Amino acid sequence: MLIRPTAFTIGLIIYSFITLFVVYTEFGIDSPVLAAAFLAAFITLFIVPPDKGYAGYVNSTVLIQLFSLMTAVAGLRSIGIFERVTDVMLEKAGTFRKLGQIFVLICFFSSMLVTNDVALLTFIPLTLIALKDADKKSVILTIVLETAAANLGSMLTPVGNPQNLFIYANYNMNAGILIKTMAPAGIASLIILMLLTLLLPADKCPHTGSDVYEKLQIAPLCGYIVLFTVCLLTVFRVIPDTVCLISALVCALIFNRKLLMKVDYSLLATFLCFFIFVGNIARISTVNEFFSGIMEGREILISAALSQVISNVPAAMMLSGFTSNGTKLLLGVNLGGLGTLIASLASLISFQFYRKSKGADTLKYIAVFSAVNFGMLILLLILQNAIFLI
Repeated sequence: MLIRPTAFTIGLIIYSFITLFVVYTEFGIDSPVLAAAFLAAFITLFIVPPDKGYAGYVNSTVLIQLFSLMTAVAGLRSIGIFERVTDVMLEKAGTFRKLGQIFVLICFFSSMLVTNDVALLTFIPLTLIALKDADKKSVILTIVLETAAANLGSMLTPVGNPQNLFIYANYNMNAGILIKTMAPAGIASLIILMLLTLLLPADKCPHTGSDVYEKLQIAPLCGYIVLFTVCLLTVFRVIPDTVCLISALVCALIFNRKLLMKVDYSLLATFLCFFIFVGNIARISTVNEFFSGIMEGREILISAALSQVISNVPAAMMLSGFTSNGTKLLLGVNLGGLGTLIASLASLISFQFYRKSKGADTLKYIAVFSAVNFGMLILLLILQNAIFLI
């Protein structure tokens, strides 16, 4: 029997339709990920009719943090702080290869504390500015390696990404076990990433501009730094999500209202659609029976494979009910963040930033992304399997 939709659910569906229409009106076919996410969510509406359970699908924390962080980063960009930092980095780096290595290392290690989402939101815009004079292939490869670095570095700590936080709490895991479990893959992935940076050209990189800048606006700078700090404290659960959201809105209204127009709402809509899709899939009894039968002894491969389709965060939540082996699930969903563009939703952040950059070649980006990610996924799965056999 069909259950009557709640006002909340109807609102979500209407919002998704409007967002999809706006995105297609503005970008044409340049938002395939949102289109796929919306279609997947919409189809599941006919399998699991809308009811009160839909309200529990949406992770408002993720949406609030993304919105607030995008607002903070947009504010910092608006006053030219990234250009100043980039010019210093270009001067110190000397070559595009060394600059790429610096970005990869920063994303890898910073993601351990500030999460993969925050690392990419912070450094991908800076990368696009720094590499504006580099060839298209170098720009794509650098961003792809940064994305992989953020996803792989974040797997080494409990607060590095949402799936770690969930598994850490759900299996009552201590930090020592988590780090010990992920360390071999983490070390191997860093070595592979640095080897791949050798494919970047050793050409000398020029400065981004002159040494003369307009006077830095101190008040907005302090405001955006405070907002960014609030965002980080929210990630660490020191400050409530509502405070973070209010801070972002107040900061934008005080210093620059146009920042609210620079938030990537299509990315937020993509997350929303995935929440609905995954929530519905988890409620289908045949799906539950299927995974109960195939999970035993195959936790790493199954969780990595499922992550390719629904992303690693939902995969971790969905599969946790079918296995008592939290360490193998941890390995599977974290390594499963490599592979497809949606295997880790953090990868969508990089893709969206690149897609909107001048001269972007999305097909080439997806090709390079797939080659690097699937290559690393296969190597790390083989390595991890060998470790378990020893």
